[in-house]
Amino acid sequence: MSLLNKLQEEEFLDQGYLILPQLYDQEEIELLKQSAVFDKDLEKQSVSRLDGNGKTVRLALWNHPGDGIYGMFARCNKLVDKMEQLLDGEVYHYHSKMILKDPKVGGAWEWHQDYGYWYNFGCLQPLMASAMIAVDEATKENGCLQVLQGSHKLGRLDHTQTGDQAGADKERVDVALHRLKKIHVELKPGDTLIFHCNLLHRSDQNLSTKARWALICCYNAAINDPYKESIHPNYTPLIKMPDSAIKEVGIRRFADSGNVSWMKKNQDRNIQKNERV
Repeated sequence: MSLLNKLQEEEFLDQGYLILPQLYDQEEIELLKQSAVFDKDLEKQSVSRLDGNGKTVRLALWNHPGDGIYGMFARCNKLVDKMEQLLDGEVYHYHSKMILKDPKVGGAWEWHQDYGYWYNFGCLQPLMASAMIAVDEATKENGCLQVLQGSHKLGRLDHTQTGDQAGADKERVDVALHRLKKIHVELKPGDTLIFHCNLLHRSDQNLSTKARWALICCYNAAINDPYKESIHPNYTPLIKMPDSAIKEVGIRRFADSGNVSWMKKNQDRNIQKNERV
């Protein structure tokens, strides 16, 4: 098993997030990036979300990881084992999404918590976390993620609508900004940020000439099976894959001249208006 050390566990519990440098190597990330760039399904199914200033971010989302390269990233031992360690037991794939912050037009996300939305989908406990895998370099200039250190300890905040987005209670966020440390999470391709579902986070517009794409894999604890149906799945056993499967599947995809879609039509890609990062 590919586990975290005690200091890493404590850092996640205390700060609400953990950065894992180069969890994925250069070849793995290049395979992921090329797959995303040439993925016609990803392009067709992506939707735009307006921020409060009218700028847009493109987002593509799917519930079931599948057997393609996106699924291998979400199902590989080196990520899932760590998620199970941090969430203290079996997890399942809640959904994944590709955030497509394009140069010059990539909009901002308001301060929010993922559990601010997932709570409404029947998840009783915040036994949930996400892994943001940097496909491109994430910098202050191209709108990297910002987090409030330790804000997961505030519990779930109310969220209200702003543009196409629902942000966390502004009054409480303003106070939290004075009391907690704001971190710009700058990442190199292959770096991975694991963060708690109650961690407050946001991102600026991308006004640079460089794209900021990221794959985000979200997980729920098996014991936190939603009590009602929603746009995201109830507990579905996750079949973990060896880390080597990423390159095996990625290379095979480009060798397949048929370029068959990994997604069955009308079966997936559920988009929720309030999903964001």
